[in-house]
Amino acid sequence: MTAPQFYFDFGSPNAYFSYKVIPEIEERTGTRFQWIPVLLGGIFKATDNQSPFMAYGNVKGKLAYDQLEMVRFQKAHGITSFQMNPHFPVNTLLLMRGAVAAQEASQLKEYVDVGFRAMWEEGRKMDDPEVLVATLNEAGLDGDGLAAKTQDAAIKAKLAENTSAAVERGAFGIPTFFVGDEMFFGKDRLVQVEAEIVAQS
Repeated sequence: MTAPQFYFDFGSPNAYFSYKVIPEIEERTGTRFQWIPVLLGGIFKATDNQSPFMAYGNVKGKLAYDQLEMVRFQKAHGITSFQMNPHFPVNTLLLMRGAVAAQEASQLKEYVDVGFRAMWEEGRKMDDPEVLVATLNEAGLDGDGLAAKTQDAAIKAKLAENTSAAVERGAFGIPTFFVGDEMFFGKDRLVQVEAEIVAQS
């Protein structure tokens, strides 16, 4: 079986929740996910989609229920460190280009840990280049070097390529998962993702 794939963008709180739960699935199934950085804004633009805050902002009770589901999910998985980013929505273009650069440097796991912690536990304004560099440096990564790489044409092209490929496969939002050719959208589908991993093993 090919590795299950996780298309992610740090700007999605549900991607953060998935990030917290994926290690549990990996431990139970003995598999490892492939992490693929994409730009959520690019996916939205390509699919005429928009964030739930925009799409359902005028639907009575919908966002309140979504918040309730977030609380339930955290309780179910013992997630206690989440806080809504006070700067939300955050433009994640530089952050996601940095993820591509970190992946090329074989540091994606470390970068992902820093990015999700900064966004959804520490509430940092990660679309500020100075905050991005400082946050990476504090974590022992080469913030200045990774930030410089975000302006590299090849890095920009790779993020765009990842995003286009996700859309071509049917993705319309984040988090999106593929197990083989089977697509799953949303943190609440992780149970199905795990079941499909087991079925294909």
